[in-house]
Amino acid sequence: MENNIPSIKPLSALIANQIAAGEVVERPASVVKELLENSLDANANNIEIEIEQGGVALIRVRDNGFGIRHTELSIALNRHSTSKIRNLEDLETIYSLGFRGEALASIASISRLVLSSHFHDAERAYCIRLHSIDTSLTPEPIAHPIGTTVEIRDLFYNTPARRKFLRTDKTEFNHINETIKRLALSRFDVSFKLTHNRKALMTLKKASTEAEQLQRIAMLCGPDFIEHVLRIDKDAGEIKLSGWITLPTYSRSQPDMQYFFVNGRIIKDKLINHAIRQAYEDVLYSGRYSGYVLYLTISPSEIDVNVHPTKNEVRFVQTGLVHGFLVTTLEDYLSQTSPNNQNGELPQTNWPTEQTRTPNFSLNSAPSATQINETRQVYQALQPSYNESVNEPIPPLGYALAQLHGIYILAENENGLILVDMHAAHERITYEKLKLAWKLQDVNAQVLLVPITITVSENEAEQTEQYLELFEKLGFEISRTGLEALAIRQVPSLLANADIAKLIRDVLADLSQFETSSRLQEHELEVLATSACHNSVRANRHLTINEMNSLLRDMEKTERSNQCNHGRPTWIELDLKELDNFFLRGR
Repeated sequence: MENNIPSIKPLSALIANQIAAGEVVERPASVVKELLENSLDANANNIEIEIEQGGVALIRVRDNGFGIRHTELSIALNRHSTSKIRNLEDLETIYSLGFRGEALASIASISRLVLSSHFHDAERAYCIRLHSIDTSLTPEPIAHPIGTTVEIRDLFYNTPARRKFLRTDKTEFNHINETIKRLALSRFDVSFKLTHNRKALMTLKKASTEAEQLQRIAMLCGPDFIEHVLRIDKDAGEIKLSGWITLPTYSRSQPDMQYFFVNGRIIKDKLINHAIRQAYEDVLYSGRYSGYVLYLTISPSEIDVNVHPTKNEVRFVQTGLVHGFLVTTLEDYLSQTSPNNQNGELPQTNWPTEQTRTPNFSLNSAPSATQINETRQVYQALQPSYNESVNEPIPPLGYALAQLHGIYILAENENGLILVDMHAAHERITYEKLKLAWKLQDVNAQVLLVPITITVSENEAEQTEQYLELFEKLGFEISRTGLEALAIRQVPSLLANADIAKLIRDVLADLSQFETSSRLQEHELEVLATSACHNSVRANRHLTINEMNSLLRDMEKTERSNQCNHGRPTWIELDLKELDNFFLRGR
């Protein structure tokens, strides 16, 4: 029996590297990611990527970084060889994208690799050709500019079981393209060039100004994306958030335009996703997704990047601090989306623009001073309470002209025509007033005649005791009545008709994962939103000119009034150029 039990033996270097490759190299895009991160860590500001057959036949990455010493070329192909860290303290304060020293060795074990480099202060360049496990690792002199080139051919040639799981060349290249897009969004100071099957597909120049950065984003995410973004720039000292988020009126059916970087590293994190969803919950349709390109800067000692082989995940030391900072910052910027705020974008239309036709000459885009004054005089005659001087600027939403089908308000401003969905606009105004009134008063609580008893796990019961003060501030009176039992004796009046047992369990689940929860706020806002909807003007309700203008002025001073409670736009603007296009004026 003992003779049949296998002996414990160390794995060969090849098998160990191939096992490691299984974690690091999922597909050709994984190789591209690792090589590009090495280039960026080498301070390269120009990177060229050549791909053939979706990366299976060839992946070649050439950079102008500081290069590798020829005496260290062979060392670079050994596992756990890196210049990024030296001790445990370095691991706890990582600034570089790579640090494990596994990528090159893993890739070399499943491909035919050529590593060429010219160290920045060396006289010559050298290369190592590793075409099989028996290949000599003796560097040979070559002609090569300062920097490094890594050439990968025949990926997975010696691991056919892995190769059969690859998809079509087109699919694999799409993954490579997405990988390069993410890294290009992380480093505007680096130029990128991508070719596939010897066809140039992407050329990105360095982008130093915000206009150039937006141009790069437009190339990678589409021009429609940047037409609907808000600029974010919040510095809280130890933590900083910058970048761009999309307006609530621009949403997508899937989260395919969401890019979040922590200290330059692209990450996917449940905490981050939860915080951003919470910030948008009051202005976005259910089931719709916002878009963003955001950069979080935080001390490396406050995050752990060594939690996953792909380095796409991080762990925050102070999860509550990061979550709260993101929610507060984004909510603050989103609250500024009103007609009267320059940070808010004017809602866009999908109607034809001048780009669809070639004009014969330029058209005026604004009414004359005489036209504006005439409009003011008409408005003043219709509304005796109007006392403003004709020299004061026209409000952003202008002055009401008429009501259309009892649904829309037509108004004129300096640029052209304004159309307002009166119910959607009034719903947002009413909703914001209700929220403010609820916020300013102490939480109204309702004592239950019969306490609600719920059964929870022992851990959840202990967690409830830990957060008793929080529950009390929110209007709850909860006590632990047993090892796995809670009694609820008081609830906020707004939540009197809610499923309290389910709500408390959901809150505890959030607190366990994120150290915070917005469940209670979400339910309260739902009640207020329903009340606002029922108390807003309905379709076919006739409004006087005074009432319409009063609504326009309220919109201009109300937070988030560019969209209704569900994320739909409340108004659009048609400038004179767009109107002229409809009637082919000037053609």
